[in-house]
Amino acid sequence: MPTEPIFEVKQLTVKYGGNPAIEDISFDIGRNRITALIGPSGCGKSTMIRCFNRMNDLIPVAEVSGSILYHDQDLYAPQVDAVEVRKLIGMVFQKPNPFPKSLYDNIAFGPRVVGMKGSMDGIVERALRRAALWDEVKDRLKDNAYSLSGGQQQRLCIARCLAVEPDVILMDEPCSALDPIATARIEDLMLELKDAYSIVIVTHNMQQAARVSDMTAVLMPDVREGDRAVGRIVEYDDTGKIFTNPGNKRTEDYVTGRVG
Repeated sequence: MPTEPIFEVKQLTVKYGGNPAIEDISFDIGRNRITALIGPSGCGKSTMIRCFNRMNDLIPVAEVSGSILYHDQDLYAPQVDAVEVRKLIGMVFQKPNPFPKSLYDNIAFGPRVVGMKGSMDGIVERALRRAALWDEVKDRLKDNAYSLSGGQQQRLCIARCLAVEPDVILMDEPCSALDPIATARIEDLMLELKDAYSIVIVTHNMQQAARVSDMTAVLMPDVREGDRAVGRIVEYDDTGKIFTNPGNKRTEDYVTGRVG
């Protein structure tokens, strides 16, 4: 079913040192949907997802053109505060990256920085419950975050993201460093969270994209002079259609394993 867009991407191009990494990308991402970005290595998936919360601003040689509308506001307009963008559009990275602090302080860090009101104990508990971690850690909140397993650390990072009450969650290969059991827990969590959040996920795991996402964008590299690859979206559609009846030959070759 059609859904209201949370992001409207228009002619987005990102260059590093003058060389394009992704070029002329336009598509909408629906609210309260899980949208997967898939494609072979080097096609610009991570570059793409980093545009949504302006993480590419932190790379001195990166240049972003085009626009991304979020609630009808261009995220790259001069008056937009990138720090505020990252509060509303949180990110979970490929490898768990908890702070070298207690579990409690990991969750409380963001709310303290942004000056959230209310009981910090309540904020911490709510975030851990949303990340399906509370029952496992409620008696060890003073323990160092590094005492958790890899899968628990990743859910802690998701809880840390949720604590500042974002609108969107970006996930860049969130399960690539996890075992199958931990991966299943994260996938179940994503499906639970989409009722309250819009989620964009980059994944190399096509089975994962098929299991959890509602929509899938397929990025492919176009090779330019000097063998330089430039990423473009070759197909964007319902996930079921992408994996069972793709409309593009390059998509079909990729999802069936002929290329990749």
